[in-house]
Amino acid sequence: MEKSYRFYTNEACSFLPCHKTEDLENFNCLFCYCPLYMLEEKCGGNFEIKGGVKDCSNCMIPHKPNGYEYINEKLGEYIANKAIERLSEED
Repeated sequence: MEKSYRFYTNEACSFLPCHKTEDLENFNCLFCYCPLYMLEEKCGGNFEIKGGVKDCSNCMIPHKPNGYEYINEKLGEYIANKAIERLSEED
């Protein structure tokens, strides 16, 4: 697979699939734990708040073939916004 660093399925994982899916062939395990969890409601994913805890069980963003691009874009936005905030604080 071209750009295989962006996508792989860990067929040896005892939790595969960790989310309900009809398309196991295109299930990406690269972001087993989503790096966007920290963005709370700004992650853009399909999550719920249960008992005060973010539940991402219904979110497939990190596990879709284009999840790598989506996550990197969101992280880039987050970093850029933090840099802008810092510069504003320095003024």
